[in-house]
Amino acid sequence: MDEARVILHLPRRHLGDYAVVGHLRIFARIVAVLTPLGARIEVRDRRLAPFEGGDARAYADGNLHIIENGRVQAPGVLNTTMAYLPPFWHLDAKGVLAESSIGGRDYAPGAVQPAMAFFRDLRAKWVGPRRSRHRQAPSGAALPEGAIAVFLQGGLPQDRGLAYCEPDEMLRTVAAGCDGRIVLVKPHPLALEADRAVIAQAQSEGFAITETSANLHDILETAAVSVSFNSAVALEGFLHRTPALLFGPSDFHHFAETVQAPAEFSAALARALARPDAGYAQFLHWYFRVQCLNVDAGDFPARLLATFAAAGFAGERLGLKAALPGKA
Repeated sequence: MDEARVILHLPRRHLGDYAVVGHLRIFARIVAVLTPLGARIEVRDRRLAPFEGGDARAYADGNLHIIENGRVQAPGVLNTTMAYLPPFWHLDAKGVLAESSIGGRDYAPGAVQPAMAFFRDLRAKWVGPRRSRHRQAPSGAALPEGAIAVFLQGGLPQDRGLAYCEPDEMLRTVAAGCDGRIVLVKPHPLALEADRAVIAQAQSEGFAITETSANLHDILETAAVSVSFNSAVALEGFLHRTPALLFGPSDFHHFAETVQAPAEFSAALARALARPDAGYAQFLHWYFRVQCLNVDAGDFPARLLATFAAAGFAGERLGLKAALPGKA
């Protein structure tokens, strides 16, 4: 069998600078690991392949294809993107984010002590400085305690078939079933105009909802629950031990309540409000540290090669001429 190449499918605008682009950092790490081992690596324009699905024969060339933000399920293909929060990434034969294979795995809580240490580190990185992936307002806004916090996501979940309803229906459902709680709604920073139009329409219909641009950590810290389709905000809420309701499929449904129809909302809200404060640290450790790849961790090279091997591309098939440091 001929030695396989590793083909990186990247956005055209980043073909020349992907090594210094934060949201593509896993590719630089892959190159850094494989180059000393003698791997043959090629970079291609992602748009030249049917990365949204399409014909699996496009990838049936005996090489290992790694597709940024891919949705391809075919032999020889791994899909990758940032797993909600850096430095964690998906590298997955099934898909990424809500479509990753993590959603089909059984959740098994691990030991409490390492999980708590991991939880403290995450809180120090994100909660303490009030940071998120997207720019946030300064902290300190006055917010009501115990509100239902809805985080819109533009139309992306609907465009990708990853929502059980439209944003306006989700807002109406939450406002109608809030059981007297204040409903705060935060537009997505990358879809402000569209999300604000959805909010304004619901308000014009008489639904009692309040738009907010407050720092999401301030919102999550005071909220009773978060509501989204499948947003990273739900996981950031777990850093505040805030339960999540999801109106779409996700790969972290194991520790959230999923609402597939409006009639399910009231019962799901009641279950979320009754969820104990314990277990968030263990779930986040299981999800990020065990299921995802940490590109900054010392075990990244070994886990990367193990992922390749599981996809049918062990070192021999890739023609790797050397072992990892410390390995026989």
